[in-house]
Order: sequence, then C-alpha cells, then structure tokens
Amino acid sequence: MAAVAQKKMPPTKPKKHKLSETSDCPVKAKVNTKTPALPDTTTTSPYFSNDTTSSCKARLSSSFYDQMCLDLAKGLLGKIIVRKLDDGAVVSGMIVETEAYCGKDDKASHSSGSKKTERNAAMFMKPGTAYVYIIYGMYHCFNISSQGEGAAVLIRAVQPLTGVEQMKVQRGQRRGDKGAGLKIEQLGNGPSKLCQALHIDKNTVNQKDLTTCPFIWLEPGDNVTDSDIIHSTRIGIDSAGEEWAKKPWRFYIRGNKSVSIRDKKAEKETENL
Repeated sequence: MAAVAQKKMPPTKPKKHKLSETSDCPVKAKVNTKTPALPDTTTTSPYFSNDTTSSCKARLSSSFYDQMCLDLAKGLLGKIIVRKLDDGAVVSGMIVETEAYCGKDDKASHSSGSKKTERNAAMFMKPGTAYVYIIYGMYHCFNISSQGEGAAVLIRAVQPLTGVEQMKVQRGQRRGDKGAGLKIEQLGNGPSKLCQALHIDKNTVNQKDLTTCPFIWLEPGDNVTDSDIIHSTRIGIDSAGEEWAKKPWRFYIRGNKSVSIRDKKAEKETENL
C-alpha cells in the first residue's frame, strides 16, 4: 500500500496572558483580588483616588481619636496631616509636637469649668473633630478633639513632607522675601506657622470631622517609641497658674528639627531614664 501523507498541523502559538489594566504584569487565574480588611484605626477613603501621595494609604478613623487626651497627644506624634487644596494640589506634614488640653478640670483649657461657647464648641464634639481658633486677631491654631468633656490636642509643629514650595508661598505672605529665605524646618515649627503652611483656617476647617472630611485628614506615619517622646511644659499658659503651667503636657519627638521650642532639661532627664 502506498504510504498515507500526514497532514501538517499549524505551529502552536504560545498562550498569551491577559494584562492588567493598570500593570504590565500578567493576571493569574482564580486569584483572590479582595482587599484585606484594614485595622480598626484606619479606614479607606474615596478622596484618595486622584491623589498619588495617598492612593495606597488610609486615613485614621474614629477609633484612633477616641482615647484620652494625654494618650492622643502622644499618639499623634509621627502621624501625617494631609490637606487637599481647591486646585487638587496636596500639602502634608508629619506631626512632631503636640500639647494636651484636658477639658473641664484643666485651668489652661478653653473649656475650663465645662464652659461651652460658640468659639470652643468643637472641643465638645466627637473625638477627631477639628477645632481651629484665631489668636491676636490674625493667626490660627489647629486642635483635634479627644475623649473627655471639652478635651483637645493642640498641634504645635509639623515636619513638611509634600508641597514644600507651596508652603513657602503661604508662609511668605507677610515676609519681604516671600518665604524664599525660610528653611524647610521653619515652615511648620509653630502652631500658627503650620496653619499658614497647610492652608488651615477657621472658616474652612473648624468643626470638620477628620474621619470623613474630603480636604483634610490624618494618615498613619512613623511609629514613635516612648523613649523618643520628650515630655515638657506647655507654652504660653502662665496666666492659668503655676500648677497648670508646670504640667508636663507638651510632647515632641526627640531630635526633630521642626520642633518649635526644645526643652534641654527634659531631654536630659529622658536620656537618664
């Protein structure tokens, strides 16, 4: 019998992997793409979708702020304030110094004696509410409410992270050099300075819930250990009396250049401990 010619088969083409819409990496079949649950202290936010600096991060949630004032004041160190501006630009800074104002029994607090006014109403709102007030008729101070009636934490200083040039413009509004001569560590080394740098004012930010607000929030940052926290006296409260002026309720990160006022004695004592 004559040999039967074998039918030639077309060469086998390598199987192509489907590519992800956002990556050049192949998408494997049957992969669980669900996002792992986040810890109680954080929550995802839709406001991060167009923000490259925050798209993979989470904002601090209510459970983080819901702690006693002194604990919150220390816990805020290392956390990041993010401010999204009207044009979509972002400025941010890491908190490096705080002061605790512990409510009705604190003679140095705006809420001393449980006195609630239109000005300090945010201090009596849920933990995580922004309290912004004006001093000297022109400067702002930014606080965050905590547990306890009328208790809040003053943010005293931040280390600039994002939008440094914009911060210089803001801080330079009352300077002859328009901020050109300012060092980075000088942009937020004081309660009113950081408000200027981060575009924080009473009309815009006061009484905003930092867990839901679309233009200002806090994110996790560096973990600051107890040994790196300096305990010192609060600034500018002598009128409250010696007992309250001497309370060691100001906290700052050891060695950070953006701290407003260093307490070398307290630093030495912490070293000895």
